[in-house]
Amino acid sequence: MHPFNKFYLIWFFSLFIIFSKANAQENEITTPPAPTIAASAFFLEDFHTGKVLAENNADARLAPASLTKIMTVYVVFRELSIGHLHLDDSVIISEKAWKTSGSRMFLELGNQVKIQDLLQGVIIQSGNDASVALAEHVAGDESTFADMMNQHAARLGMSNSHFKNSDGLPSSDHYSSARDLAILTTALIKEFPEYYRWFSQKEFTYNKITQQNRNKLLSRDESVDGVKTGFTDDAGYCLVASALREDMRLISVVMGTKSAQARANENQTLLNYGFRFYESHRLYEGNKPLNEAKIWKGSSKIIPLGLTEDLYVTIPRRLYSDLKAVINIDKKIIAPINEHTKLGSVKVTLKDDLIIEKDLVALQTINQGNIFYRLFDSAVLLMGKSGDEK
Repeated sequence: MHPFNKFYLIWFFSLFIIFSKANAQENEITTPPAPTIAASAFFLEDFHTGKVLAENNADARLAPASLTKIMTVYVVFRELSIGHLHLDDSVIISEKAWKTSGSRMFLELGNQVKIQDLLQGVIIQSGNDASVALAEHVAGDESTFADMMNQHAARLGMSNSHFKNSDGLPSSDHYSSARDLAILTTALIKEFPEYYRWFSQKEFTYNKITQQNRNKLLSRDESVDGVKTGFTDDAGYCLVASALREDMRLISVVMGTKSAQARANENQTLLNYGFRFYESHRLYEGNKPLNEAKIWKGSSKIIPLGLTEDLYVTIPRRLYSDLKAVINIDKKIIAPINEHTKLGSVKVTLKDDLIIEKDLVALQTINQGNIFYRLFDSAVLLMGKSGDEK
């Protein structure tokens, strides 16, 4: 080969390699690693998508201290939602509740206290006495209430949690994990937004005694609106926090830090990391038509298709324009079709990587059409099939 031609051949392949590497780097999705957190365990996730943004030791079974009370109020909220309780119902304070040690709402023996006051005493003042009073009122005794807590934990998929009491005071075989507490907090916020507002309340006065919410982030960061602190010698200082910025909600959990200041600082670090390097978007609204399809042999010729719930994605920042969504619809949809029957899919990719796939479903029931519609459509389908076989 002539040296001149050889030179250009080498030059061409060098450029090819350079541009190939540049293109690969352009398509690579990178974010900085999660910060170092001084805690026995931590967990950070997006509320809407469940995408985990940072974690360490997240499934370890640890003493949850007063983070237990998130489950306590969740159980009470459930009882309220099904009408077994009402906020203005009165609870008689037992001797056991009155004598409960640790943080207190300062209830008095034999007094009647409204459930709403007790809930605020648990959420804001972290009252152990209020937790026991609620447990006894709901279930008759605290042991039976703990059984209810464990039933809800199993239903929610909290596989590394087991509760023995309502207040989180040290007890053998009483534990939870950072991931499980995020699962629980997500369920609480989604199911009971009307009650969740109490978690952002900075103080509560009962019996002429005003106590401050122990969650320091409520005063430090205006985007933080919950959730709960905890401390025992075994558990260390713990905090579940949630923050909402520009329609993106994050839930962070730290367990086993060294001080009240440390649990606030470490949670703040996690939240700042999540909001700085990730963004969340609602791409489609649930139960709204995304597309429509022809339906054969039905009382209607068209069937609307959509999703059963909102579709959110969590992605690294500045990559929204690289998202692509593809809707796939089943062929030859034949009546009858019930509402929410799967009839296709919605796939969302980011730089050719599949990040989420959801079922595309019927948004209404379509019954069979009359005999004439069915016969006509059968003939059309038969002719179409014959044509395909030629």
